[in-house]
Amino acid sequence: MRIREALPTDSPAIAMVHVDSWRSTYRGIISDEVLDGLSYPDRERMWEGSLTTHRSSNFIYVAEADEGPVVGFAAAGKERAGRTDFPGEIYAIYLLKAYHGRGWGRQLLQAAAGRLAMEGFNGLMLWVLADNPTRGFYEALGGRLLGEQRIQIGPDSLAEVAYGWEDLDELRTQG
Repeated sequence: MRIREALPTDSPAIAMVHVDSWRSTYRGIISDEVLDGLSYPDRERMWEGSLTTHRSSNFIYVAEADEGPVVGFAAAGKERAGRTDFPGEIYAIYLLKAYHGRGWGRQLLQAAAGRLAMEGFNGLMLWVLADNPTRGFYEALGGRLLGEQRIQIGPDSLAEVAYGWEDLDELRTQG
């Protein structure tokens, strides 16, 4: 396994991980209509934009399996709602289900935390659906529950919870 900074040419692989992860993780939580309507080409355009046009406002790391394919990614940057206590944010972190439980998600999160620390951020937060079955991953890594909000995804009004880490060095050395 290797963690590296994503390139624009990784957009198709990131899109595949994004769509497949949503479908495997959120089935039964988010409506089938939304999940079945996800499109690799749409997500590819979105991630290509993040890796080109919007590159100055975010960064993305990918996890590659030994045999080469991208099996996970993490996108991060400045916290988007203006919080000063947790100025960095993980915008997205996804790993194909077959690769859960191997420490790869932790390594992706730690790589993003390291980059945020290098850029002068002294804390980070992220949002996760409250019903996400993998949400305990963030608690196991010392994430502190910060709050809850409602979000709308298609026809669904869903609870989302925030986790935060004040000490990025501590997060980076866990595990």
